[in-house]
Amino acid sequence: MLPIGDDAEAGATPLANWALLALNVLAFLVAIAQPSAALESLIRAWGVVPREYAVARDLAPTIPLPFWTTLLTSMFLHGGWMHLGGNLLFLWIFGDNLERRMGSARFLAFYLLCGLAAGLGHILFSLDSDVPTIGASGAISGVLGGYLLLFPRNRVRVLARGGVVAMPAIAVLGFWILIQIVSQMSASYAPSGGGVAYMAHIAGFVAGLALVHLFASAPRRRSAHA
Repeated sequence: MLPIGDDAEAGATPLANWALLALNVLAFLVAIAQPSAALESLIRAWGVVPREYAVARDLAPTIPLPFWTTLLTSMFLHGGWMHLGGNLLFLWIFGDNLERRMGSARFLAFYLLCGLAAGLGHILFSLDSDVPTIGASGAISGVLGGYLLLFPRNRVRVLARGGVVAMPAIAVLGFWILIQIVSQMSASYAPSGGGVAYMAHIAGFVAGLALVHLFASAPRRRSAHA
């Protein structure tokens, strides 16, 4: 099931969400403009390498900032067009309603905190790994967790084998997080190496569930007058 749209929440233009979409695209275009060797070095330098956090220092190739800043920089790097497109599709569909409920500044803070939580979750379960992790999916997983709590009954349009079907958000996002949990359990028995950081998705989603009510405003209620 591929989400392609949802019920729109009335409100201001989601400027922060659009800015995040644009920054991710811009960072990707800058990265792929590099020669192959330089691109590999860039990903290893600015992505999250769990072993750096185990030894508490930057490993080659080093960066001119503290090693832990990769928790932020890694959120804006992607491994290919499909990786970028899939992440931004979910952010575009689910981020705007959340921003309208939170406001731009709080939404941006919420997004970044969920991304940090996702990175830390991945690190804690992969301390011996030298494989760099990149992508916005951890932060976007937090957006999905927040959306699930605030808009569980919103209709999400998904592209399925039979065509476009409208389903409640609780079903779509509940199924999504179930896939992440099952995939993480399966990955724990597989040889170590590259792949999808499912634990980052799970940690980001849980952070979204935990933080959303701290950032969200109460919905406005319309009063009827005779």
